[in-house]
Amino acid sequence: MPQGDKSAYTDKQKRKAEHIEESYEKRGLSEKEAERRAWATVNKEDGGGKKSGSGRGAKAGDTAASKDGKGGERRAS
Repeated sequence: MPQGDKSAYTDKQKRKAEHIEESYEKRGLSEKEAERRAWATVNKEDGGGKKSGSGRGAKAGDTAASKDGKGGERRAS
């Protein structure tokens, strides 16, 4: 599979990337940078391109989007 080929991604992952890309473009990023960041986000959250089907269960662990960023130890000030 050549670099940049999106055939291994599900339709849902492609729609997700498109939505994220549009959001980045609204914030003023170039089309190329918005696309790069959108696919990086999909890869991080979904573990890369996959075809749906039998034997492809849910990945263990929380995605970055579901974490609130408030965990861990607090520093004394």
